[in-house]
Amino acid sequence: MDTITKCFDTISSGDREESRQAARRVRELVYRSSASGKEKYNEIAALVETAPEHCLRISEDWRQEHFVMAISVIYFLHNRESSPDFLFPWLFQLLQYPNGYIRHAAVRMISHEIGPLTVHLRFPRDKSMPRDRLKPEQADNILRSLFENLDGLSVALSQPKYKRYKYIDALPASPYKSVQMVLAELEESCGQRYIDRLMRS
Repeated sequence: MDTITKCFDTISSGDREESRQAARRVRELVYRSSASGKEKYNEIAALVETAPEHCLRISEDWRQEHFVMAISVIYFLHNRESSPDFLFPWLFQLLQYPNGYIRHAAVRMISHEIGPLTVHLRFPRDKSMPRDRLKPEQADNILRSLFENLDGLSVALSQPKYKRYKYIDALPASPYKSVQMVLAELEESCGQRYIDRLMRS
């Protein structure tokens, strides 16, 4: 397994242990300095872009876990800077999975995208930002959609028993807790005033 593509082939076709080892090997290959630059990133972008369709074809729960964990390692290297929310519909599905490792990977991937989406809120006067970053209006539209979807999921997943927990960390592991974790990250990055504005719109 000396390439990322071969690792994903093993994740998809190997036995349980081979699949698990291949998922772990992905991280090593991504950060290995000897990996070839452009070819590696094109390969990664293609894997990320087709991840939702590929994941649907995986029937075993443990293999899905290995696949999503491996995607979460390479996700930040996608080449869709103009539409960083392109996988959000799939990630919203993953937040609802019974498997906690898959949910945690989804939380990590969505949280990773919140940073670039909120640069204009956190550094409004900084003129040194790259020119190719999202325009504030585009980022605002994505943030509004993200908030609305997460808020809707939160309402749908809420149960009376969760009301007795004061802190998110204290909530039992569940899809509801995963959604709350992303909402908390969104609130921290956007600021309460911005979230209040989203709630009123």
